[in-house]
Amino acid sequence: MIAGSLARTAERLRAGGEPYVHATVVRAQAPTSVHPGDAAIVHPDGTVDGFVGGHCALESVRTHAARVLATGEPLLLRIVPEPEPGAPPEGMVVEHNHCLSGGAFDVFLEPWLPAPRLVIVGKAPMARALADLGRAAGFEVVPDGEPRQGDAAVVVASHGEGEEEALTHALRAGVPYVALVASRRRGETVRASLDVPDALRDRLHVPAGLDIGARTPVEVAVSILAQLIADRAPVSAEAPVAHACHAH
Repeated sequence: MIAGSLARTAERLRAGGEPYVHATVVRAQAPTSVHPGDAAIVHPDGTVDGFVGGHCALESVRTHAARVLATGEPLLLRIVPEPEPGAPPEGMVVEHNHCLSGGAFDVFLEPWLPAPRLVIVGKAPMARALADLGRAAGFEVVPDGEPRQGDAAVVVASHGEGEEEALTHALRAGVPYVALVASRRRGETVRASLDVPDALRDRLHVPAGLDIGARTPVEVAVSILAQLIADRAPVSAEAPVAHACHAH
C-alpha cells in the first residue's frame, strides 16, 4: 500500500501525467530484508523511491518494471536465490538471483500510465462525437489542441481550416496515428501538399477510419476510433492487423 511520502510522490506523478510502477511485496520467506507490505515507486529511468529489497533484488525489479511500463500489464515477480523445480504458476515470472543471501519473495508490479492523448482539430459534428467516444474509451481528449510529441493520435476534421499545419506538426512530431476526415480525392490532394518527407506523408490515414459503411457523424467517429485502437494494438507475426482506409 502506498502511504506517506510515497503517496505524495504518486499524487505528484499522476498530476503531472508521468508514468510509474507501484511495486509491493506481497509475500516474503525468511531470511529476507523485506516484509509483506513494503512498497516502492519505480520511475521509467529506473530510479526507485521506497524499499522492495536490496541491491541484488532491485536489478530484477527494475528490469521487470520497465517491462510492465512497456506493456501496460501488471506482473507478479518472484525473486529466489536458487532455481525452483517446475514451471512457475500462471501469471508469475520467476527470477533466479544468486546474490540473494537467502529466502525468497514476491513483488507485485502495477503500472500507472497517463491516459493517451487524443487531439481532435475541428468542430464538426463528427469531431464532437469522436470526443465523446474517445473519453469513454479512456483517452484524454484535447479539442483543438496543438499536436505534440507523445500524443497517441491527432484527427483533423476542420473542413480545410488549418488542416495542413496541424497534420504537418503531428507527422513531424512522430504521432503514431494521424488522420484526416475528408473524401479520398480531396484527402490525397492535401497529402501531396504537406511539407514532410514521403515516409511521413505515407503515414497519414485519409480518409480517416475503417470502411464500415459509416454515414452519420457518430458512425464515422466509431470507424475512426476502431482504426485508432487497431493501430495501437500489438501486432503478432501470426495474426497481422489489416488496416483499410476507404471513403465514407
